Amino acid sequence: MQGFNKYYPPDFDPQKHGSLNAYQGKHALGDRARKLDKGILIVRFELPFNIWCGTCNNHIGMGVRYNAEKKKIGNYYSTPIYSFRCKCHLCDGWFEIQTDPKAISGARQKDEEWDPAENGGFAVHETDPNQGPVDPLAALEKSTDAQNHMNNVQIPRIEALQNLSDHYSSDPYAHSLRVRKRFREKKKLDKAREEADEHIKSAYGLPETLALTTEDEESKAKAKEQWEQARQAMEERESAKRRRIGAEIAVLPSASSSRLSARATHSRAGGSSSSGDPVSALRAKILGNTARQAGSLGGLGRSKPPDAKSSNLKGGLVKRV
Repeated sequence: MQGFNKYYPPDFDPQKHGSLNAYQGKHALGDRARKLDKGILIVRFELPFNIWCGTCNNHIGMGVRYNAEKKKIGNYYSTPIYSFRCKCHLCDGWFEIQTDPKAISGARQKDEEWDPAENGGFAVHETDPNQGPVDPLAALEKSTDAQNHMNNVQIPRIEALQNLSDHYSSDPYAHSLRVRKRFREKKKLDKAREEADEHIKSAYGLPETLALTTEDEESKAKAKEQWEQARQAMEERESAKRRRIGAEIAVLPSASSSRLSARATHSRAGGSSSSGDPVSALRAKILGNTARQAGSLGGLGRSKPPDAKSSNLKGGLVKRV
């Protein structure tokens, strides 16, 4: 039975060596990583198509496997391109294949295109043999349209997909931490604003349901504008009131003098026609009675008080012993 335990020597120090591979001076991939410092990794590679070896000119069938040297040579947008360098098992020659896939050097791909006419079929993309040469201006316009489509449509779409991929593949804990921090700061500001509003409402006796606006430059400018409009309206009302009172004061003396002259004329006319109008006669009688009563009361008030001696004498004459 194979043992799965690892032996740790007595002089092994985890702080110093880190792992058993570092302690023994080996890589985790073993001999496959002997050229890893050059960017080459030994992998098992299988031929994707039939080839002819360029050194021995022998046929090598599809599916034959080799220990190939894998190396990254570039990118197609975000897709990496790798090359696989293999040694022919029939000779000492080397050949290289890239991940397009295509043979680059040391071998040539066997041409195995299927002709539908030879097999009793029909060509899917058959061209007209009588067609003339391709117009170079039309070809240039087509390539220009394709370039514009790529720059205006395809590249922005690829960038948007890349940004979306970065958004979803980024660290969710960092996003959550940033969102919670912003939420706490906003909550603290809202709480301080509510406390300030409550203090103002309690100080000025405002209703609790009254919503106070935030104190910023826009609200200050709006409040100042409303105050100026209210002040102007109040001044207009006060000036209109002063003008109305002045007009009434100017009209009052003429109206009172005309009213007194009309009353005198009416009294004279009433005296002349008292004999004919019973209402005027009754009014004159009432006024006369009121004047006599006022005169009698005034006479009593102006009369001298009775003499004490005369009052005693009269009392002595009346009193019986």
